[in-house]
Amino acid sequence: MRKVIALVCLAAVAACGREKPGETAAAPAIDSAVSTITGDTVRDTTTAGNDTTAAPARVAINDAQGQPLGSLTLTDSAGAVVFDGTVTGLKPGNHGFHVHATGRCDPPAFESAGPHWNPTNKQHGRQNPAGWHTGDLANLGATEDGVAQVHQALEGATVAALLVGDGSALLVHADPDDNKTDPSGNSGARIACGVIHR
Repeated sequence: MRKVIALVCLAAVAACGREKPGETAAAPAIDSAVSTITGDTVRDTTTAGNDTTAAPARVAINDAQGQPLGSLTLTDSAGAVVFDGTVTGLKPGNHGFHVHATGRCDPPAFESAGPHWNPTNKQHGRQNPAGWHTGDLANLGATEDGVAQVHQALEGATVAALLVGDGSALLVHADPDDNKTDPSGNSGARIACGVIHR
């Protein structure tokens, strides 16, 4: 009899840790920084810890004739988005390099990409006292062979924020960015563009 009572008690204790029919497990914690930046509703995932907002994004860079110049991977890292990859076919020297506010790259002038990505409503340039645009990256430096290796961090951004709404685009300009002149640092024509996507 005691054995039967003991088994019933063990079964009752084990059942306490289980969900009742119709209940679901608690949703994984939501990254409040992502919610604040994007304004999106972060959806629950089926597997706890499977945070799709952290998935990397990609961008293929093409010139005005549609020729591929390279590709980059964008990854969330410690309050920034890290851009890694290679861009080729450039004139040697520095080129303005920015995230633009619209995910469209209609050649030849790429005006469809809109202005710089500027969710904080600042002016352009890291040396501008009223700046800077969140989308202002450092100049892209091309070697004598026209190759630029990219490893840059865009602070205050997330991959999810770059994909909100109509998305964003990455542009290369013909001239160096002076890092202070609004709206684009006197960086000249838009010569290459890529839409940021997952």
